[in-house]
Amino acid sequence: MIGKKNIAFGFIYLVFTASLGIVMVDKYEDFGKAAVEKQASVGRLQALKGNGFEEELEPLTAMQIAKANTAGILGINKLNNVEAEIDAIKGGPHAHGNLESVLNIIAGLTLCFIAAASWLKQLISWLFIVGAVMHSGMLFLARVFEYAWANTLLETGIGPIAVLAGLLLLGIVSIKSFSNKVVVD
Repeated sequence: MIGKKNIAFGFIYLVFTASLGIVMVDKYEDFGKAAVEKQASVGRLQALKGNGFEEELEPLTAMQIAKANTAGILGINKLNNVEAEIDAIKGGPHAHGNLESVLNIIAGLTLCFIAAASWLKQLISWLFIVGAVMHSGMLFLARVFEYAWANTLLETGIGPIAVLAGLLLLGIVSIKSFSNKVVVD
């Protein structure tokens, strides 16, 4: 059964990409700290503005206002940076990896019911695996482990093109060669 490797790959790969949820949860501790820090500095600015830039009935100097403003800006920036790290994982390797894992499982199951030439089924099977590794796999390496070379491979577009080609071929082959029984290759 040619689709067997896609099914096995899909489930194992799903473990890796779904586990990124744990990585994101760990980053939420930093997010919480940054949110508290931002709220304290921005809250102080709001209070100062409401009090006519006076604190304890004393007017603040331009330097004191500038320092309070800087603390607020840096607090917002820190929160945005932590949130960007989480979003880079969430919207990249986590979401795409989960999708490509499930696509491999579905493609593998579908290939079990395709009565077509073995070379064509192998081509479709490998397009899905190579596509997942070259797309969400490179996203995983680039975003989680920060390997710059993975971005270089990602920018070639090989991964998404392979997945799309696999989907197109599987769709075309399914029209003509789908069987109501499991096909033994």
